[in-house]
Amino acid sequence: MRVLLKAILDTEKTNDAIRNGTMQKSMQSALEALSPEAVYFTAEEGCRTAFIFFDLADTSQIPKLAEPFYMDMGAKISIVPVMNREDLAKGLTALGR
Repeated sequence: MRVLLKAILDTEKTNDAIRNGTMQKSMQSALEALSPEAVYFTAEEGCRTAFIFFDLADTSQIPKLAEPFYMDMGAKISIVPVMNREDLAKGLTALGR
């Protein structure tokens, strides 16, 4: 299932990680585990924020995939199912049956 993981990163914790040189490695490692379809970075609620779209094969993966964001970046996380254009078209077609 395609999902969106939104991670709002803790400013103090990520400032420290940037200063001590661990932020890039932490983010790279977290993203490699997700094998994302797309990743976007922005600011939300005044904090560094990542929008990460990836395929979640099984919900039992959530702890392994989310913990690096909690532990290394002090993130607030949400994970929600999302659709692309083709998924929406398929769903709407099914409604017409």
